[in-house]
Amino acid sequence: MDLNRVVTFLRVVEAGSFTAAAKDLHLPTSSVSRSVAKLERDLGIVLLERTTRSVSLTDAGRTYYERARDAVSGLDEAMQLAGEAAAEPSGIVRLAAPPELSGKITTTLGAFVRLHPKIHVDVVTTARGAELIGAEVDLAIVLGRLEDSSHMVRKLGTTVHRLYASASYLEQHGQPRAIADLSHHQAVLYRAADGRATWELTDPNGATVSVEVRGALSGDSFQFVLQGIVAGQGIGLLPEQCFAHEYNGAEQILPVLPELSAQGAVQSLVYASRHLPKRVKLLRDYLATEVHRGCAGF
Repeated sequence: MDLNRVVTFLRVVEAGSFTAAAKDLHLPTSSVSRSVAKLERDLGIVLLERTTRSVSLTDAGRTYYERARDAVSGLDEAMQLAGEAAAEPSGIVRLAAPPELSGKITTTLGAFVRLHPKIHVDVVTTARGAELIGAEVDLAIVLGRLEDSSHMVRKLGTTVHRLYASASYLEQHGQPRAIADLSHHQAVLYRAADGRATWELTDPNGATVSVEVRGALSGDSFQFVLQGIVAGQGIGLLPEQCFAHEYNGAEQILPVLPELSAQGAVQSLVYASRHLPKRVKLLRDYLATEVHRGCAGF
């Protein structure tokens, strides 16, 4: 079957007449009419009821139109994807990242755009990235549990948190020697209620111990916790190698009970579907690879 005849038939239905379709296709009206007539002959059915001014679909024609429209649309998408694969990727990728990570992915994104200089990455700082997929962003980095949705999700991993304090705090209050000692220290807390929190800490043997801690300061970002630690306000849990190891301020950040760790939040990449533009796929795969090199460069 001649695919051109199928496409001509679709244009006639969408334009509403042979004359309008011929104008869109830059063909004589007689050629358009003959093409549809030949398609009807090939199929052995009448697709269109013709009048002097317009056309309308028969029942068989409507069924054929709906199936043919979807099939041709799929072919168009396949051709577009093939063209993207052959061409150098370009355009804008919109990425949502939570506040505690947005400033830490700069190095990773900088390396990505050096590899793909025609791609521009626009970062939106929000903890609601999954809600913006499709309408406002192409990809979202999400921390924590995801609500059920129709979006695609690629799990990046789970962060590992460790305890840190400033040198001045430890000089003044002493270095904790055991988990139980933490209950006697000030803590800089992440998303705590009423200045209290329970830290679930795991030792090298896999045993987990809970300790109740208190603190005069709590915040909803790890950047806040880091700044509180630097200011000497107490001991805090930070994602390993995401914050403390990169801090280059005037006051040193020191590990506390370094043999202990806490499981942090699950990191996930969320995106709309499997059929993504090449530029979006490239960034998605790059971020998924970089996460295994130490907190995804962030």
